[in-house]
Amino acid sequence: MANLVHLVRHGETHNPNDVVYASLPGFDLSERGRSQTRDTARFLGSQSIVAIWSSPLQRALRTAEIVAERTGHSVDIDDDLTEWALLDRWAGVPWDEVDDRHVGELTAYLEDPTDLAFSNETLGELADRITGVIDRLDEQYPHGEVVVVTHQDPLQAARLQLTGRPLKELATDKPGHGSVISLRPGSPWVEYSVWSPGQHV
Repeated sequence: MANLVHLVRHGETHNPNDVVYASLPGFDLSERGRSQTRDTARFLGSQSIVAIWSSPLQRALRTAEIVAERTGHSVDIDDDLTEWALLDRWAGVPWDEVDDRHVGELTAYLEDPTDLAFSNETLGELADRITGVIDRLDEQYPHGEVVVVTHQDPLQAARLQLTGRPLKELATDKPGHGSVISLRPGSPWVEYSVWSPGQHV
């Protein structure tokens, strides 16, 4: 059993047109995102890290690489840590046009993300996908702390499911860019700490 699993949201992404980037290629960290991630790396560099795993998407992978430079570990990729498949429906569409092009879908997502008949991956399936990776890593690394770099909704869904909270709370206290949610394995898992860039490191 790992001592802690640190769930990390990637840093801010360069997205001048404010589109839904979903799993589109070519969306790297912004300058602010790189600064956030350097803060994240400093925080994690003081922990007993034994492994770093990342989503394959560029913004997450670059975040993981910056953390790896600080901690001295290489980055492993797990495709199951990628973004929620729901967002691929809206990929490339500016956020303020989603409800016009896909009538009512963004509103439905904001009101009850557990009831989205139009999504080809439910929130429950997303939570199962991410927690499946985390459970595997918990077994794979019985000592030390593991870093998992992923995206906002995948991270939040796993956080809720592992700690026994309802998935309907997806929008409650979502992690910001570069944030670290540290969980201690158990039944249920315990939220040990929450850290965000800008805090003292």
